[in-house]
Amino acid sequence: MNLLQQTARTIIRKSFHLSVWTIEQFYDIAIYEQKARQLQTLPEGTLGRDIGDCLAKNDLHLVPNYESHDLKHVLLDFEMTAVDEIRMQAFMLGNGNYSLPSFAIFIFGALLLPDLWTTFYKDYINGRNAKPISTWTIEEYAHCQTTTLREIVFNYKPSVQHKIDSRSLAKLGAFTAITLGIFGMVFCLPFLFSVHLEDLVGAGFGFLGAAMIAGAGLIALSNLVKQNKQSFEKVITS
Repeated sequence: MNLLQQTARTIIRKSFHLSVWTIEQFYDIAIYEQKARQLQTLPEGTLGRDIGDCLAKNDLHLVPNYESHDLKHVLLDFEMTAVDEIRMQAFMLGNGNYSLPSFAIFIFGALLLPDLWTTFYKDYINGRNAKPISTWTIEEYAHCQTTTLREIVFNYKPSVQHKIDSRSLAKLGAFTAITLGIFGMVFCLPFLFSVHLEDLVGAGFGFLGAAMIAGAGLIALSNLVKQNKQSFEKVITS
């Protein structure tokens, strides 16, 4: 591993630690630490016990409102490392978890780790072929055997082949535009404070373009939400 690759992994790791630390400032962490200890009291081999042991081994605890994140790490057998975090997001995107955090984390990691693009693609394909788990929670599956759950997930045989309809494609494009737009604005922001006119002009146009891309994504996403709401109302009134 060369210096650039080591630096990229360090940036990702520190970014994740900062994100988790920021989230923790708004919650009573003692509650989540107690919950993690309770998981360790479950029988060996259960998903809950494996999650608790994994957190203890890595000196971590459950992140408020992101408890299912640790479930996926253990269930899918991805380690608590910077690389495996991005790999898991690639898997979950293939698994149908089209959320803004997943897109943001994956794009951030993929840009910094181009040497692993082939691995990320394989993880994405594995996610497409696996049973959807984006809605799984610790409360629901903590007492189930981890090995049994893995067999269910990875030996999944969908009765209908995956199809990407126009609405799913539009949603994917909207999230991608929002994520890329935000990253573009963040990248250009420091140059807006430069004393050099060239930097100001270049960054200004770049920031404006990125803002337009993010805005277009938000508009598209809001239209999709509005369409879903209208469709739901039609079903209710019919």
